[in-house]
Amino acid sequence: MESVRVQLSGKRLKANGRIVAAAAETNPAFAAYYDLQTDGTGATKRLGMTVTLTERERQLAVARDEENMWLVTDHQGESRAAFDGAVDVDVVFSPFFNSLPIRRCGLMGRADSITVPTIYVRLPEMSITSAMVSYSSSGPETADGIKVHSPVSEVTLTVDQDGFIVDYPGLAERI
Repeated sequence: MESVRVQLSGKRLKANGRIVAAAAETNPAFAAYYDLQTDGTGATKRLGMTVTLTERERQLAVARDEENMWLVTDHQGESRAAFDGAVDVDVVFSPFFNSLPIRRCGLMGRADSITVPTIYVRLPEMSITSAMVSYSSSGPETADGIKVHSPVSEVTLTVDQDGFIVDYPGLAERI
């Protein structure tokens, strides 16, 4: 389950959310809290995250500077990386984060295909990698949705007029 509160100002976005996952074959039970900020273009500026498991709690912070470099602070210390020029972050188990490139590129309102370098955060371990994620939209006049190809899924999303996920088959449906 994911709950997120979003504040919008044009393409600028602030979001506070929580993901709660039951134990499954692929993961232990965990809870994750995040705080996200984007800039005026909709590109991620900062993500702070805390993940709680039975045996531990870990924190992660990623922040993009003016040179489009990312400062990553986690339980291992600090590092700086380009992540292949990424300006978006995607978090496993969260349909919300797919909204970021959809909104930034306006895919909910036009037919287009894009492939974006993305910082990919896997939960609950909070490992970070760079990944290419592809989005394809047939435009708002069709009911085809937006096709996404990521490291963990190939799915067709349903989005609202603002680009937020309404249905992510196999993961979540907005209520």
